[in-house]
Amino acid sequence: MQASEVQRAVSAARSVASSLGLPADDAVVLQDSNKLTLRLLPCDVLARVSPAAHQVAQFEVRLAQQLAGSGCPVAVLEPRVEPRVYGRDGFEVTLWTYYEPVAPGEISPAGYADALKRLHAGMRAVEVPTPHFTDRAAEAEALVASRERSPALADADRELLGDTLRRLRAVIGARGAPEQVLHGEPHPGNVLTTKNGLLFIDFETCCRGPVEFDLAHAPEEVGEHYPDADQDLLRECRTLMLAMITAWRWDRDDQLPDGRRLGVEWLAQLRAAVDRNGSDARG
Repeated sequence: MQASEVQRAVSAARSVASSLGLPADDAVVLQDSNKLTLRLLPCDVLARVSPAAHQVAQFEVRLAQQLAGSGCPVAVLEPRVEPRVYGRDGFEVTLWTYYEPVAPGEISPAGYADALKRLHAGMRAVEVPTPHFTDRAAEAEALVASRERSPALADADRELLGDTLRRLRAVIGARGAPEQVLHGEPHPGNVLTTKNGLLFIDFETCCRGPVEFDLAHAPEEVGEHYPDADQDLLRECRTLMLAMITAWRWDRDDQLPDGRRLGVEWLAQLRAAVDRNGSDARG
């Protein structure tokens, strides 16, 4: 979120909570990217704040309610207030249960895989309109193709990203693997490590595709414990995922803190992956 918007977003979250009888004298920023995640105190509520123009909060609330109702390992909305999106000062605010974290080391790769498997089982039962994972890859490809939107990207890197995104979309699609509704980005940053195990959050990138696309976002060891995962497809999805997240970092409007440094680092990783697994990029 733009620095100029952060304080307004914090004020909006505190105002919403206070109006609902939840004392919010203080707010601790837990995550700042395209949306702001806050811990409101002393009510101890997790607030997620996004610009109203993004229009993703209602979808996330609806999906989280469905998944929680079917027993999926997901964070739940704050039970003391009506579970909905609250508009305030140009922002969408949603209020969630705050979970006290435990050390990440307490969750094994096998535990991560089991939680993701249970999430996928629940997601197979929900009916929600979602884009295909290749649509998201195509959006990244369009960003890379636009010099206006990614002006700092060098020509050689632009060619690497564009070629990898285009060819891997075709390679993975040609495999014809079974598809379902996915989380979209179940990386460790979107997983809460709690006393009750792993809980998934942030469903705004929900899409449809093979489970291997979700596994590509998890630590590498997790894929070894996920039942019946196609390891060749997973390898291809990892390279595609790396190309996608690298492309976003070169968006001139990218709001991820330290995003440009990550973009440079990930470009080097992508080039190494393509060199190592040349067939991924050449089909």
